[in-house]
Amino acid sequence: MTRLSDIPPLSRPGKRVGGEPADESDHFYTCKVCGQRVDKRDLRQVAWHKQPEHEPLEMDA
Repeated sequence: MTRLSDIPPLSRPGKRVGGEPADESDHFYTCKVCGQRVDKRDLRQVAWHKQPEHEPLEMDA
């Protein structure tokens, strides 16, 4: 299983478009492939879950 820390950080951070979400849960979605909750604020997680066939990403403690 791939760990989140195995994916290198981005050289440029993303920027928010629009206002802050009304609720913390709005930062997450459930991956349709593996069923794992994905934090949309972390582009590494988003990119991992865009792969057609993948396993859940092991989150670091």
